[in-house]
Amino acid sequence: MSFSKFNFLAPISEALTNNDYETPTKIQDKVIPLVFKKEDVLARAQTGSGKTASFVLPILNHWLNNMPLGKSKIKTLVLTPTRELTLQVADTFNKLSSSFEKELKVVSVIGGQSIGDQLLDIQKGCDVVVATPGRLLDILDKKQINLSTIDFFVVDEADKMLDLGFEEELEKILENLPEKRQNLLFSATYPPKMQKIAKKITNNPITIEIENEEPTVDLIKQRAISVNLENRSALLQKLLKENSFSKVLVFMANNRASDNIAAKFRKYGFKAESFHGNLVQEDRIFTLDEFKTSKIDILFSSDIASRGLHIDDISCVVNYDLPRSPADYIHRIGRTGRAGSEGLAISFITLENEEHFKLIEKRSNIKLQREEIEGFELIGTPLEKEKGKTPIKGKRKSKKDKLREQGLK
Repeated sequence: MSFSKFNFLAPISEALTNNDYETPTKIQDKVIPLVFKKEDVLARAQTGSGKTASFVLPILNHWLNNMPLGKSKIKTLVLTPTRELTLQVADTFNKLSSSFEKELKVVSVIGGQSIGDQLLDIQKGCDVVVATPGRLLDILDKKQINLSTIDFFVVDEADKMLDLGFEEELEKILENLPEKRQNLLFSATYPPKMQKIAKKITNNPITIEIENEEPTVDLIKQRAISVNLENRSALLQKLLKENSFSKVLVFMANNRASDNIAAKFRKYGFKAESFHGNLVQEDRIFTLDEFKTSKIDILFSSDIASRGLHIDDISCVVNYDLPRSPADYIHRIGRTGRAGSEGLAISFITLENEEHFKLIEKRSNIKLQREEIEGFELIGTPLEKEKGKTPIKGKRKSKKDKLREQGLK
């Protein structure tokens, strides 16, 4: 099976060859024909499944068949939860349109970069806008973008955006879109809110669910190491010194913890950096490039790195802190063991998070033997879960804080 069965126009076929696209993935095989038939689509697709090309390719084919005369108008709007995924989707549009005689004008709309430059690019005329919701709403508030000419509305990683208040922002975005449009919604999971969101966005969508499309754990060795909370840093140092990991991605609970531990490990002689939503965009791009080119060996990151980052040679993922959502465990460990290579995922299990990890195991359909490392044996007994504890007012993060953390603003 090859891409030839879709009968793409010659410039797209040429770009597929130039970018080493040979065989369609399962999601591409299902979605591309539906986009050609002008159907709305609701697809469950994990990061790494090839979903970006599943909507980019037919949209580009449509654009070639309906090439605009004169100044470009926005025909496609893609929403993503993070700046990094926005830039990667825009890059896919650019790569797969590289053989076009007329340039496809793609604008990335994200926080952390000059809004003035983005407005100028939009006003010059563009065909595709790929955006995070926060920055798009900023531009809509300024009345500096016209979305009335949209043919395609794509929402990528919709479940991740739901965690950050996307439902509240969606209404305003939809108000600016034409009623007649094709809608493509992609989500890794289907939480209850997703059906509500899907009804607002799509019109009689065809649902696509690819079996066994979750990041395979067959090539990922999973380890659960019991350790006291205060000994995790020393244990991580020991594991790094004793193993020849090429790239290590360490997930932390929050931005500050990522910064603090990265600074400590640099003092210990490791080539380490932190990566999270509070970094300015230039630093985020620079840090990722340094990690991809192995100038950095260890990246301490918030959950911003759990989806959408295409780094194929991460040899080890460490859950220094466990993810809040059990569903995010699979996304995190799926950063290793990619492109057919073997990977390793290590989770630190403490007295404080033992019960939470049991929930993760249950939801992920796994059961891991707890290990103990000599000199770092767990002391104490698992804490009992407190019931009926009233939340302390003012301790929860505000919606704006969450948005800033994930790079939506």
